[in-house]
Amino acid sequence: MRLIKAGRLIEDRFVRVLDDAPVPEGVAAVLPATRLLADARDLVLRQAPTGYLDWIALVALVFPTFRDGRAYSQARLLRERYQFRGELRATGQVLRDQLLFLHRAGFDAFEVTKDSDASAFVEAVHRYSVFYQPTGDGRASTLTARRARDGSPVVRGRREYAA
Repeated sequence: MRLIKAGRLIEDRFVRVLDDAPVPEGVAAVLPATRLLADARDLVLRQAPTGYLDWIALVALVFPTFRDGRAYSQARLLRERYQFRGELRATGQVLRDQLLFLHRAGFDAFEVTKDSDASAFVEAVHRYSVFYQPTGDGRASTLTARRARDGSPVVRGRREYAA
C-alpha cells in the first residue's frame, strides 16, 4: 500500500499488526486501539516506536466506506481540541476526490490502495492553495489572513465594530 505524506509518496515505516498477531521487535507498529490499550505496559517497555510512548506518534482513522464521514470529525477534534501534532493517517476507502477535504480536516498522510492512483493523489494535494473556510490543518482562511494583513480586529471570527 502506498503512503502520501506532505504531498509526496513515501515508504511507510509503520508495520500494521492485526488483533492477535505478535508485535515485531524493533519496528514501528500500528495497532488497533483495543490491542494498544490491552498491551500498553508491554509495548512501552519495548522502547520501540509503537505509537504509544511519551506521546502518540500516529493515529490512523479508518474510512469503512467513502460515504462515512465520522473520521473527518475525529480528525478535527484531534487537531483542534486535543492539539494532536503527530501523524494523522486516513485509511480504508479514501478517494482522490476527498483528499483535499481530508487534508483540510487535519490529515497529513493517506494510504492509497492502488499504485496507479498514487500520483493523482499527490497532484490533488497541491491543487488549491487558498481557502475560505477555517479548518484543522492550521492554515488561515482567506478572511482571517486578510484581516491580519489589514490589522482589523477579529472577535470569534467576526469583525469587531466600534460603537
